Amino acid sequence: MSDTPYLRDATPADADALKAIMAPVIAGSTASFSSEERDEAAWAEMVTDRLNRGRAFYVAEHQGEVVGYATYDQFRPGNNGYRFTMEHSVYLNDAAQGFGLGRTLMLMVEQHAREAGHHSMIAAIDADNAGSIAFHKALGYAEAGRIPQAGFKFDRWLDVLFLQKFL
Repeated sequence: MSDTPYLRDATPADADALKAIMAPVIAGSTASFSSEERDEAAWAEMVTDRLNRGRAFYVAEHQGEVVGYATYDQFRPGNNGYRFTMEHSVYLNDAAQGFGLGRTLMLMVEQHAREAGHHSMIAAIDADNAGSIAFHKALGYAEAGRIPQAGFKFDRWLDVLFLQKFL
């Protein structure tokens, strides 16, 4: 990446780019346990909903193209006992990897959550995803638990590893 990326709040108009970032993740990895893609309308609705409820949803742009995003929402939504514990998502397309964008997006999400009065942030990761685990540990996340065979994708069971950071 020769030019400096631009970080900004997401808008519903970013829906097609968000879908494009996630399509290869869903189709070819266990970074997301889901095997179903959201359509553009669902992405636009998610962005609008999160922003309307005071959550962060940021995108990274490079040369006019959205190349990554980070957002968060309540861990176990619908149960007010978890209202101070958030769970995040951060994804970059392949070309945006290795330039510090993921770290910057995560720090922005954490700062937003901290300023909103939240207490901790949760990462739910495929226990075999060494890169994501190392990324989170470098940002101060610590292992908080593991659920064996919690997910199923690509005809195999996946363990979910929970990492947590107190804000």
